[in-house]
Amino acid sequence: EATGEKRALSLYLSEYTTAFIGTHTHVQTADERIINSKTAYISDVGMVGSMDSVIGVKKEEIIKHLLLSLPQKFKVAKENILANCVIVDFDEKTGRAHSIIRYNF
Repeated sequence: EATGEKRALSLYLSEYTTAFIGTHTHVQTADERIINSKTAYISDVGMVGSMDSVIGVKKEEIIKHLLLSLPQKFKVAKENILANCVIVDFDEKTGRAHSIIRYNF
């Protein structure tokens, strides 16, 4: 889950993978790179969800939860949607990645 753990695992698997694309935090990282001239890597690709939210949840609900510490069911925020993604260019024959580029739209 931590970026350091993802980085360590990506180095361990880099001889066997074309791309190692992490997820979980919903916040896109800016650490994309090519490992060992072969594997495309990013710690977290991000999310598809509201830019005006807290990791996709209505911000008012998260703030209320943090202030009052009361359990509640969260509602997905549906306004101002953002899509985070990456495009990996790679050689289909060798499996070697040439580039990884972040996109947000």
